[in-house]
Amino acid sequence: MVLILGRRMNREESTIRNSPAVKRKVLEVDSKTSAGQDVLDFCSGASHSEGILQVFNEFRDCRLFTDVVISVQGREFPCHRAVLSACSSYFRAMFCNDHRESREMLVEINGILAEAMDSFLSYVYTGRAKITTENVQFLIETSSLFQIYTLRDACAKFLEDQLDPCNCLGIQHFAESHALKQLASRCRSYTLATFSEVAQHEEFLCLRKEELEEYTGSDELAISKEEVVFEAVMRWVYHSVEHRKPMLKALLHNVRLPLLHPNYFVQTVEGDQLIQNAPECYQLLHEARRYHVLGNEMMSPRTRPRRSTGYSEVIVVVGGCERVGGFNLPYTECYEPVTGEWKSLAKLPEFTKSEYAVCALRNDILVSGGRINSRDVWMYNSQLNLWIRVASLNKGRWRHKMGILLGKVYAVGGYDGQSRLSSAECYDSFSNRWTEVAPMKEAVSSPAVASCAGKLFVIGGGPDDDSCSDKSYLESPRSRIHTDPPGPCLTERVVHVQCYDPETDTWLLRANIPIAKRCITAVSLNNMIYVCGGLTKSIFCYDPTEDYWIHVVHTFNKQESSGMSVCNGKIFILGGRGENGEATDTILCYDPSTGIITGVAAMPRPISYHGCVTIHRFNDKYHKP
Repeated sequence: MVLILGRRMNREESTIRNSPAVKRKVLEVDSKTSAGQDVLDFCSGASHSEGILQVFNEFRDCRLFTDVVISVQGREFPCHRAVLSACSSYFRAMFCNDHRESREMLVEINGILAEAMDSFLSYVYTGRAKITTENVQFLIETSSLFQIYTLRDACAKFLEDQLDPCNCLGIQHFAESHALKQLASRCRSYTLATFSEVAQHEEFLCLRKEELEEYTGSDELAISKEEVVFEAVMRWVYHSVEHRKPMLKALLHNVRLPLLHPNYFVQTVEGDQLIQNAPECYQLLHEARRYHVLGNEMMSPRTRPRRSTGYSEVIVVVGGCERVGGFNLPYTECYEPVTGEWKSLAKLPEFTKSEYAVCALRNDILVSGGRINSRDVWMYNSQLNLWIRVASLNKGRWRHKMGILLGKVYAVGGYDGQSRLSSAECYDSFSNRWTEVAPMKEAVSSPAVASCAGKLFVIGGGPDDDSCSDKSYLESPRSRIHTDPPGPCLTERVVHVQCYDPETDTWLLRANIPIAKRCITAVSLNNMIYVCGGLTKSIFCYDPTEDYWIHVVHTFNKQESSGMSVCNGKIFILGGRGENGEATDTILCYDPSTGIITGVAAMPRPISYHGCVTIHRFNDKYHKP
């Protein structure tokens, strides 16, 4: 690089410089050196590109240097191939490849409006677009066609800002048809959050059946009460009753009829003429009636409250021990699996008890026993958050269990200080009275108890603390048991499942059990009984209809004396003791729908010999009026 440097000179210097004897001074400059010292890296910024675009736009208006004409609905738009190709991969493919349009002066484009093309070209040549409620739909279609995604996304954001209960469903359909996933998701969330208002508008009546089922089946549906969902469904059906009447059962399947107010259910639901003439819906109505009588004893997806109502299913942990032989706990605490939160409730009275029986009656909790020959029974009122003493047991019991069957409480077995008990008695909360029922076939203490299919099942609680069922049963094909490794101890003694039929007031011996007979826990879910504990590393399942056991899943550690409860359609195992006798604070969750067991959280403290039940609890933190 040759660079001539100069500066202003005075007259004397000029004379000398112009002398023939003085040659012109030439300086060789290294380009690398000049870049860092004597060169200004100038940039005019975005104004340069904007200026160029402005000039091109003026050229377009004057048809100067234009080399293609786009024809839309008979209207012609002179353009520059280079500008269109620079902005749109659609036009780049059209003009740069060997297509017919790359050689023709006039290119006709169908399927869009001339006004939309005008707005689109204005954006291409200026980088600006005026988006309105009148043109946003056409701009999205045009920008999607020409693959200008920045403009399309700006239009989608504009629509998101326009969401209203009267238009959110229509915008969602439009977004789905143009693969605008984020906008469609935002519309769905908006509909869930404002369902009560959305259901009042015409767009709601045009929903497809599958869409209505998706909304009404969601736990995230924001409503003040379940009656809103029922009325929305019936409004949708009555809008085209002849065509939609056959869909009524499928739609009511997602309405949580058991959670409707009893008066509303009787007067409005059962009094509806369309429902009265739909025999296929009777089973759903029967389920709701049973829930109004039995409460939480009867569980189904329709008995789980939506969080927006302020209610949620929680697991209440009652008392327990921190270690064997001492440190009985007075705490009554509830655990909400969805949030993982723990909250304290009223403390358990006479907390010096141990190995007492706990069960949930409707939405309240009963505790009985807790020491030899104790007849005391306490009831926790979930609405008032206090414990109330109710009628005492007819016989003092310790290490017995209680179960709920058809709205009544059954106390079975136990220990009276001298021997195990076979006696059982029943509590009617309406009369506040315990009455004797038929005794069991076998005396038991610390059994597992669960009700299922209209009968009460007493499992285990055999005569030897560490005994298991006989070896012949485990190896028989009928048992369908696969233990890996096998149980710790096998004896000649056979311990059966004992089944009580309240209609005949009789007990029957059923299949013998596949695991240790004491320190086990059972729950009922989907007409099956699940059992864990007994220092096994497994969950077993008993089918009352077929009278056989199956191995379900392995847990992570051997445990006994755990708490077990069904919440939100899943089985939770809380705390318990390990092989070393130490209490644990782990919480396991087993999902029967997937067959997967996971560790989900920790309890506030290690605990065993505690009671676990599930109830509905109101929390105004989540309530949206």
